[in-house]
Amino acid sequence: MIVLPSSSNRFSLTVLLLFVLSMPGCANVRGFLNESLPFPMHTADGIERNDFVVARDVDVIGRLAMIRVEEGDTLPDIARHFSLGLNTVSAANPGVDIWVPEAGERLLLPMSFILPDAPRKGIVINQATMRLFHFKRNAHLLEVSTYPVGVGTEERPTPMGKMYISRKKHLPTWYVPASIAADHRKKGDPLPPSVPPGPDNPLGEHALYLSRITYLIHGTNKPASVGLRATNGCIRLYPEDVSRLFENTPVKTPVKIVNQPYLAGQRDGIVYLEAHTPFEESGTANWKKVYAKLKKIEKASGNALDWKKVKDVVIEARGFPVPVSAIPPGSDMAMVEPLKLWHPSRLHGKPDVPEFQTDAWYVLAATLTDKVDARRLAAIINHQGPPIPARVLSKGGRHRVLAGPFENRRAARDAAKRLKIDLELEGVVFET
Repeated sequence: MIVLPSSSNRFSLTVLLLFVLSMPGCANVRGFLNESLPFPMHTADGIERNDFVVARDVDVIGRLAMIRVEEGDTLPDIARHFSLGLNTVSAANPGVDIWVPEAGERLLLPMSFILPDAPRKGIVINQATMRLFHFKRNAHLLEVSTYPVGVGTEERPTPMGKMYISRKKHLPTWYVPASIAADHRKKGDPLPPSVPPGPDNPLGEHALYLSRITYLIHGTNKPASVGLRATNGCIRLYPEDVSRLFENTPVKTPVKIVNQPYLAGQRDGIVYLEAHTPFEESGTANWKKVYAKLKKIEKASGNALDWKKVKDVVIEARGFPVPVSAIPPGSDMAMVEPLKLWHPSRLHGKPDVPEFQTDAWYVLAATLTDKVDARRLAAIINHQGPPIPARVLSKGGRHRVLAGPFENRRAARDAAKRLKIDLELEGVVFET
């Protein structure tokens, strides 16, 4: 039996680790990804992001894709455009800088998923993969809509088990829990008892309340956090994804939350294995079940699996389905090889940075000697929630990271306070 990686080798993609994970490097996409295929071949609109028909006895949906990175891209922007979480894009492309990926670099888009080992009914959320699956019957067809999610931190984890949607609310008010209010007071950021709908509301514009009191499925004003362990236990979706889920999910819809970092399944006679980095020590029991499932499939088919590849998939934990059996003659290779995509003309949700203005207020967030570091910091600031526009101004080998413009001194001071609390930056407020 394959031994799981020790807890010392595991990591969690949290906001505090983004600087570490964004160190420069090159992705090494190996194995069945064919580098010889022409690139690109298809538009980004030619691949399905969310909605799939689930055929009988099929466990794998979607397909992989690849694009070339362009100047100014960030992994959070690419992830959001393709309805992926930051966790999946980062894990699938180890070594790629999250905030300043190298232009021209090939990026694997893990838009293929193995369905969770759970009844295909209602909503199933797999914490380990940070993915939500919404199953619906349409005549004789089983359909599934799937979206990336953010989940609870280690200190405030998302609860497991069976629940249901108790009610829904468009433009919800956020009533601040006492524990969160206490945390913010410690940071010098006191919160009001409630936050009305608007850009400062962390629930976004749509909320689905779970039968487990105080827990919700909701939108966010921090879209870059989708695909991270960054919530206080709730399930967080991109604004556009939660809008669709809200519209298509009736009250009383069952919800089941599972934790399955290892998944095995079949499609077109091919056996796939998908591995994610487990949360703490949560993966051992799940792996034993998946290992037994793989052995059962091997015995029933009479065809040996590639157990060396199985081991590699588990150790690398790249977070997408990888074939671990021989590919039968006549199989649809289009579903195995990544689809090569043209880069979209504009990435959906990418923050806008207004032109530099005179007679406006700014915050000098930092002055750095390395331009790449300055670009990285500006990108991080741009992806705060609500967004804080930031840019790099270079002169004489010095690179200033400026947040703004702001209409008045008060707005600039509020932004400086957020930079201090969220990123520990000592910003200087000034007027141009």
